Amino acid sequence: MPSVWPALIAASLLMADPPVGGEGYEDELVRWGLEQHGWTLEPEPEGKRLESVEVASEDVVAPSDPYPSLLNVFHVRTREQVIRREVLLTPGEAYSPTLALETARNLRRLGIFAVVRVVPVRGHAPDGVSLLIITKDLWSLRLNQDFQLVGALVQSLRLQATEQNFLGLNKKVALDFQLRRDSLSLGQTYVDPRLGGSRWSLTESAAVILARSGRPEGSRGSVLLSRPLYSLGTPWSFQAQVVWRVQPVRVFRGADVWQLPYPEGGTVPYIYDAREVSGSTLYLRSWGSRFKLDAGGGLGAYHRRYGAPADADLDEARRAWLRDTLLPRSEDATYVLAYARVWETRYEVMRDVDSYALSEDFQVGPYVTATARYAPALLASSSSFAEVGVTARYRVRLGDALTSVTTAASIRRWLGGEARGEWANRRWATEVQQVSPKVLGGRFVARALLDVNRDDLNERVLLLGGGNGLRGASPEAYSGKRMALLNLEYRTRPLVLYTVHLGGVLFYDAGTAFDEAPSVVHTVGLGVRLLFPQFNTFPFRLDFGYVLNGERPPVGGRFSFSGGQVTEFRPSFLDSPL
Repeated sequence: MPSVWPALIAASLLMADPPVGGEGYEDELVRWGLEQHGWTLEPEPEGKRLESVEVASEDVVAPSDPYPSLLNVFHVRTREQVIRREVLLTPGEAYSPTLALETARNLRRLGIFAVVRVVPVRGHAPDGVSLLIITKDLWSLRLNQDFQLVGALVQSLRLQATEQNFLGLNKKVALDFQLRRDSLSLGQTYVDPRLGGSRWSLTESAAVILARSGRPEGSRGSVLLSRPLYSLGTPWSFQAQVVWRVQPVRVFRGADVWQLPYPEGGTVPYIYDAREVSGSTLYLRSWGSRFKLDAGGGLGAYHRRYGAPADADLDEARRAWLRDTLLPRSEDATYVLAYARVWETRYEVMRDVDSYALSEDFQVGPYVTATARYAPALLASSSSFAEVGVTARYRVRLGDALTSVTTAASIRRWLGGEARGEWANRRWATEVQQVSPKVLGGRFVARALLDVNRDDLNERVLLLGGGNGLRGASPEAYSGKRMALLNLEYRTRPLVLYTVHLGGVLFYDAGTAFDEAPSVVHTVGLGVRLLFPQFNTFPFRLDFGYVLNGERPPVGGRFSFSGGQVTEFRPSFLDSPL
């Protein structure tokens, strides 16, 4: 989640001296780390005895940064023991480049560092080597935000007053505010990824939901206790989770609630009450080294109820029509779960793909997961079914190009009741993404996406338009159970202004959401990307699009503004089909 702090202090850019030399942002930090105690890179470390692990942590605002050093007073730098706790190499044993790279990935995955570099340096003995970990914190006291703006329409806005590295201990505490077109919510979040200094993790959040008038409407929250697979050598993991959501759901098209055409005449507002409570456990064992197999099982249960609001001005016929044709299926289930994942433990580190200058980790090779659930009818009101979800991805790097192909599918078989023997929840989706080698310092990025629903029990309606993939079109202008989308961008090399990275984008989008026959809409446009590496790892995005063959919104409605790249807007189904 990006921070708004950079926007508040960017005016200081013109008052600072530029950094010395033409090095990249991370390379300059490595040079600084080596100079701290006169270390020298070791070109051939493999197999040598590891003498020690050294840590060099730079301030959030370094002398080469364009911001006042006074800001460091308000940030507690990550404690050295937090960094050392993630190190997978042991002094006295042979140096392993593989474990060094995994250590760097684990540290970057914590989300508290702008930069992590792990390099071998010469030891005191000829057959010795030391490991140097160079880090630079992200600014941790933040007003984070996640937002979608199309013209003057605020589709969603999330503000989170956060200390994401409390006292430098890698613990997150936050107060959360979310504004949607129909409601607002106030909540809190606490995340402790190393509970009590152990390998256990605790994440909890809770929020109260209010109507725009201030009247309470519901609540949501979750609690997750887990022991993750924190390294490739970890033999087992476990998690237990409880999630709830009680609130009215309003589906919008643009600024207004979607008015559904009723078969007998008139319209029905697309509004319903949702009540969801679920709990689950999962235990996994892990085997292998180059290719990993993670497999296990667990138990779970959920209660889901959906219906027209009690205070809605609808007769029984309209309530029944809304429930039977458009609302998710109300259902209770208790199930056993089996899960398996097969993947290759190869990673590539690239730059200037989704971010600028900073290292980005990409798992390459195959990645396949399969999830199966069996729900017996333990209670009279519970459903009986078996269902399967599969996702598969293959990613390959050739030179400085990156190709990813992802597909996912799910299906359910009813085992009892009136629908016994019938199929449901048949859905599949596929995504292809191509990142080109650098051309004139920038990259071409292409993404094609197809999402197909059949007999979906949750009655998912896909909405497309605005900043979520079809830029330049009106927000949610196109709807349907299926979606096709193509995005083609040229992302320029960034212009570096006192460490601030400013890039440009030219794009072409083509897509539609549909039920039967698609009618593809084409748009073109340009945009800018802005990255403050001391504060965020992904850029802000401002785009202006023009519709070539469809309805065009007013000029102001053709702008969209959010955090991250457009390729981050993708169905969660591709990662979790069940």
